[in-house]
Amino acid sequence: MSHMRHLKRLGEQFTISIQPDEDGFVGRECPAQNCQGYFKLQPGTGLKGENLPCHCPYCGHVAKPTEFATQEQIEFAKSVVIKQVTDAIRRDVQDWDRELRRSTRNSFIEMSVDYKGTSHPIRYYREKRLETTVVCEKCTLRYAIYGVFAFCPDCGEHNSLKILDKNLELAEKEIALADQVDKDLAEHLIGDALENAVSAFDGFGRETCKVHASASTTPGRVENISFQNLGGVRQRIQDLFGFDLSSGVDAQEWNFACQCFQKRHLLAHKMGVIDQAYIDATHDPQAVIGRKISIDKNEAASLIRVLRKLGAYLANSLSSAPSPTTP
Repeated sequence: MSHMRHLKRLGEQFTISIQPDEDGFVGRECPAQNCQGYFKLQPGTGLKGENLPCHCPYCGHVAKPTEFATQEQIEFAKSVVIKQVTDAIRRDVQDWDRELRRSTRNSFIEMSVDYKGTSHPIRYYREKRLETTVVCEKCTLRYAIYGVFAFCPDCGEHNSLKILDKNLELAEKEIALADQVDKDLAEHLIGDALENAVSAFDGFGRETCKVHASASTTPGRVENISFQNLGGVRQRIQDLFGFDLSSGVDAQEWNFACQCFQKRHLLAHKMGVIDQAYIDATHDPQAVIGRKISIDKNEAASLIRVLRKLGAYLANSLSSAPSPTTP
């Protein structure tokens, strides 16, 4: 028994393979106690190299890739190791039993040994289903997350600008579809495209500011920022981050976008009917109180182009915004 050849053959280290799921993804879990977010990535995509850090797509926590193993994977690996060890011990005991029986055969005392242990079960698991699959435009990693906004687990690039672009593309498809339907449905599609474009920019702006909250003068105020009123958010961005959002486009484009955002407010809250607040905010010479607001496809398409410019300007300005100094 002293040689325990089966047990020794296992060595002191174990390598356990974690197999991808049916879509080719492997689950990961953030080790930060205040996050522990679950996500998946596809091996073979993204950055190449040894000992590259991993970024949590939700909170941005950075650590070694081995620290992102999920609890299910850890329990699976433990069960595999325990099974290998117990199976090796069982085989060693069986070998010892055969040796004892052979060496004590026909002796005054015949000896044998019996192993009462049972085979340890392997704790198999299934990776979870997630909501959004993303391909990082910077490093090409394919990963899956809950929600839509995330840091790339490989390079750390945030995907908010890409998500904005994808949502604006959907709004453009609505506008294109308006040419293929009757007048009433076309009006609905164009109005919906404008609303969706504004909502997409609002979600993008909120998330991008939250990611860069540490660079603001008052991080606690960033959480409640809203981009549904461009005039209001322009001042908040100036106060919090020190740059003028309207500088991302020319004055005519800025005023046009502000007017479109006010039209979106009427569509969302007033069934598209013009009120005094709209006239006071836009000074639209074509507007008449009590009548429905008019939006054509060229207007909605132009807004999307302006929002792409504003989005890129906001993302670049926040990325380069210096952190406030403490006196």
